[in-house]
Amino acid sequence: MRYFVEVAYNGKNYHGWQIQPDAISVQEVLERALSTLLRTEIKVTGAGRTDTGVHARQLFAHFDHMGIDNERELVFRLNSFLPKDIAIKKIAKVKEAHARFDAIEREYEYIISLSKDPFQQDYAYLIHQLPDVDKMNKAAQVLLEYKDFQCFSRSKTDVKTYYCDIKKAFWEVKGDQLIFTISADRFLRNMVRAIVGTLLEIGFGKISLDQFHDIIKSKDRGKAGASAPAHGLYLTRVLYPNTIEL
Repeated sequence: MRYFVEVAYNGKNYHGWQIQPDAISVQEVLERALSTLLRTEIKVTGAGRTDTGVHARQLFAHFDHMGIDNERELVFRLNSFLPKDIAIKKIAKVKEAHARFDAIEREYEYIISLSKDPFQQDYAYLIHQLPDVDKMNKAAQVLLEYKDFQCFSRSKTDVKTYYCDIKKAFWEVKGDQLIFTISADRFLRNMVRAIVGTLLEIGFGKISLDQFHDIIKSKDRGKAGASAPAHGLYLTRVLYPNTIEL
């Protein structure tokens, strides 16, 4: 039987979601916990992979097992077993479904702190001046005009296509925070952080809107802005077709 597990985590202490040969990852910790409690080797497949230091408010993964008697009890036991920075929200049996390939949309938020806050230093990127948010929102809408985002992708990657269908992208000021929200059917490695870094350069007048078009068309990562720090990025939502009951 196949089960979906909904997980949230603070990525500060992990080298991303995906298992690494010489570093601790969220996937490794979750697999170890499930294997221990279910007394059999469990492998999990995630909806995507977050980079080192990136957080997730919602990520789904699937695993196969002969049968779990009580999903709620397993959630409780997992949360007691796992470290404090990983939480299991739900476990549900599903029909034929794949956590990665059946996901139809993913949403990220990038959080920027506009004033020094000792409680946000690990969870928001601190800047000392408010950029031109209107200009950044105009640039964010430009993203919806394109499909090929190679210019925002990590250079050494094994993807077959750089095409992504961005559904929405916008900035908003909430109190002392500047928040960027973006959703798409898929994202390339480092893509959101590269977009945020480039949009900030537009907001600070270092790149024009015309140059932004040229950067996207160039497909050259070297022409885009530097990536924003990982600790401000959150995977906030993963959507599936209504036919998959979660």
